[in-house]
Amino acid sequence: MLNKPETYWNNGLFADERKFNIFGSDGSIMVWRRKNEELNPKNLVGKVKYGVGGVLVWGCMSASGLSNLVFIDGIINHALYLNILRRNLKLSAQNLGIGNNFFFYYQDNDPKHTALNVRLWCLYNCPQNLKTPPQSPDLNPIEHIWRELKVRVRKHDIKTKSELKTVMMEEWMNIDAEITKKTNEIYSQTFKSCCGC
Repeated sequence: MLNKPETYWNNGLFADERKFNIFGSDGSIMVWRRKNEELNPKNLVGKVKYGVGGVLVWGCMSASGLSNLVFIDGIINHALYLNILRRNLKLSAQNLGIGNNFFFYYQDNDPKHTALNVRLWCLYNCPQNLKTPPQSPDLNPIEHIWRELKVRVRKHDIKTKSELKTVMMEEWMNIDAEITKKTNEIYSQTFKSCCGC
């Protein structure tokens, strides 16, 4: 990978899924407060019961920008993931202007990504799949884009899942290609140094 030119890194696709909640985290949240301030509104977080407080999305990026967001209903497994790839991966490469120069596809080692049917589809439909060692840190640059989206979404007062989806789509489309380009540059340098290639 050390000898790969910049055009190689600019013509790759990076994808992953992410859950976004209306009211923040699914887990416990720590709050630092003074004595007798437990009911102060700044120390309270709203909740939505029965798991209706968030949405799961799949997204894809390259150095030239972002693909469309794909909203996922229910629990994602390898079959649903494969359908997402079939419908969106090549289309994303075309929309991002790298369709004919699509060099590689990168995803993490999530079990649904490494299922046999997904690996076989990628083998025949992706020029090259970048591999990461098991138990490796997640080096996918789209993680930085998810964080950027989360920061932007948190600036809105969102009450429902439909509002959340609308805001996510608007903010996703407003993430400038300059951000994805810079993220991709940092990633290519990090990948070369971390993987010892």
